[in-house]
Amino acid sequence: MGNTLGLAPMGTLPRWSHRREEPLPNPGSFDELHRLCKDVFPAQMEGVKLVVNKVLSSHFQVAHTVHMSALGLPGYHLHTAYAGDWQLSPTEVFPTVVGDMDSSGSLNAQVLLLLAERLRAKAVFQTQQAKFLTWQFDGEYRGDDYTATLTLGNPDLIGESVIMVAHFLQSITHRLVLGGELVYHRRPGEEGAILTLAGKYSALHWVATLNVGSGGAHASYYHKANEQVQVGVEFEANTRLQDTTFSFGYHLTLPQADMVFRGQPPNLRPPAYRLWSLDCCSIMWLLRISATSSCS
Repeated sequence: MGNTLGLAPMGTLPRWSHRREEPLPNPGSFDELHRLCKDVFPAQMEGVKLVVNKVLSSHFQVAHTVHMSALGLPGYHLHTAYAGDWQLSPTEVFPTVVGDMDSSGSLNAQVLLLLAERLRAKAVFQTQQAKFLTWQFDGEYRGDDYTATLTLGNPDLIGESVIMVAHFLQSITHRLVLGGELVYHRRPGEEGAILTLAGKYSALHWVATLNVGSGGAHASYYHKANEQVQVGVEFEANTRLQDTTFSFGYHLTLPQADMVFRGQPPNLRPPAYRLWSLDCCSIMWLLRISATSSCS
């Protein structure tokens, strides 16, 4: 008799394959939610700026900046940067110390430290000549699929005043990130808190980000058309100041000529009764002149 049931041999039975799902990525820092869009826009400047960079070693470099404008007196800035040996990514090196001092003696300084594999710390100091204006301390923990940050600004135990900012971001899917920001401030006779919700969706060629809270809204859209053309659109509304701005910027790369162009029309601040319009004839071109010296 043959195989009346028509059963297949054991060696030919299909095998079930259990495909392991990829873990969700870390969403990054809260301050970098709109970074892709902001990098498209050119640096705002009036007048002429000359920048001379000097690389002293693989860890230390300095820069001299002279800015001349018809709106004010000429200015000079000395910028120094130190980068350590611990490099986590092409843009992250620890420890990092950055300082900028102008001709009046005012100083802006930042110190970045990697306390553990997932724990980072940052200290920011700002002085106006010989007077301290700002001192800020940040602690950031990066989990597998979330980031939590706590910031203390201008803590004063004697004056009982402090500003605390808490950030949290969670990767919901490989494309969607949700989170929020809580700002708490306290000083004699005044105390309050502001809550802001945030979301970011990343597609293959575009990224949309939105922050909404009681203080206003901030939305941005980044689109990469190809390797040469990138555009960004940004909208900001402040309910306290009753002010809204709309900005459009573009980033054009010419690899054969080794040139990069960034452009932006003037910010649009339309009345409430009129629709926004973009006049192509009113596009403002910005020219930035830089000179770099990498002599050893």
